[in-house]
Amino acid sequence: QVQLVESGGGLVQAGGSLRLSCAASGRTFTRYAVGWFRQAPGKEREFVAAISRSGGNTGYSDSAKTRFTISRDNAKNTVYLQMNSLKPEDTAVYFCATGELVAGNVEAYDYWGQGTQVTVSS
Repeated sequence: QVQLVESGGGLVQAGGSLRLSCAASGRTFTRYAVGWFRQAPGKEREFVAAISRSGGNTGYSDSAKTRFTISRDNAKNTVYLQMNSLKPEDTAVYFCATGELVAGNVEAYDYWGQGTQVTVSS
């Protein structure tokens, strides 16, 4: 019912900032909570942040809590992940996904985008 496309990834120096976007198709966007996950080579997919349907409820991983901000603009069918003070360990493919509620586990989400690469140089 919904297609997701991530964008905004790229190469950035440590300490820099990047804003990722997750654009959804159709008018069903407001039915879904949206989560951001990341996966580095050889590692499991890891929760980063999530936001509720209205944007009123958010959740973050410990590593993202003080540095990242998730937001959404339902009029634009887009969820954002603002990433500040980036570290080399943030390097990963970042995915957005839709679910029924804010959750930190992969199994709670149904539809996934293709991912966007974030590389942080030291």
